[in-house]
Amino acid sequence: MIPRDPAELVDLARDGSRTALARLLTYVESGGPNQLATAALAYRAPPPYVVGITGPPGAGKSTLTDRLIATALEQGSLGGFEPFDQLGILCIDPTSPFTGGAILGDRIRMQGHATNERVFIRSMATRGHLGGLSLAVPDAVRVLGAARFRLAVVETVGVGQMEVDIASAADTTVVVTNPGWGDSMQANKAGLLEVADIFVINKADRAGVRETRRDLEQMLDLGGEHEWRSLIVETIATDGTGTDGLWEAMVTHRRFLDDGRLLEHRRARFRAELDKVIGAMVRSRVTGLAHASAYEARVDALVDGTTDPYQAAEELLSEA
Repeated sequence: MIPRDPAELVDLARDGSRTALARLLTYVESGGPNQLATAALAYRAPPPYVVGITGPPGAGKSTLTDRLIATALEQGSLGGFEPFDQLGILCIDPTSPFTGGAILGDRIRMQGHATNERVFIRSMATRGHLGGLSLAVPDAVRVLGAARFRLAVVETVGVGQMEVDIASAADTTVVVTNPGWGDSMQANKAGLLEVADIFVINKADRAGVRETRRDLEQMLDLGGEHEWRSLIVETIATDGTGTDGLWEAMVTHRRFLDDGRLLEHRRARFRAELDKVIGAMVRSRVTGLAHASAYEARVDALVDGTTDPYQAAEELLSEA
């Protein structure tokens, strides 16, 4: 029988138990004491190298990821860095704020690897626990690291804040687009300039590839000079065209991060993660205050005109 204690589960996951690994990821998803205990263990293990794949719905991310799995297993290392014999895939499906449901469908497009012992694919949904997606992703990544995965791919729908969240959890961020995706001004508004290390123009057998590449290049030109200029590659995920080129772009970015940049990059990531945890804990405490009698007393005082929101907030926080 599979145990429930996180420490025992971590030991089993290190020895290759996929059932133990799945339970640890469930703990991360669900929140509560088991999530905290799992994180306490996972964050003491070396993290895997993380490739984040994001982009709008229908861009072909899951099909592209499926092709990338085969290339990764064939290569066995990312340009000589991070040799690996197994690959972890996390497919993040944001939960509906109205129904609490999520469509965990990414694995359907990766059935060719579902029985491969070297591949672990997990669809995850954030259920509104402490920190939501922004904490579930880095926690899950560290669980893979504790299970001795050296390379992980995180795929999620890129809509607004999701793009920032995936970039903050990844060493290399790949943004998947399609021909006719929009002009450079729209791209800038989407915030992709700040998060993309590599742009992929997928479905490159369609019309409009040249125009999309031009728009992306113009967007990068307007972004000014940076140490790293985002690479642009073209793929046709349905038949695997361009997948090797995408892998080479990932290798190029990994080499760029060598010579101290990776440590600096991760330090910034971990600082952002700590900030998010602090913010989530503060919000959790505020939610607790909102259900206390002292909170209702301050609301009554506001109604009576005997206090103001700032004084009321100061008093509540000082009593917390």
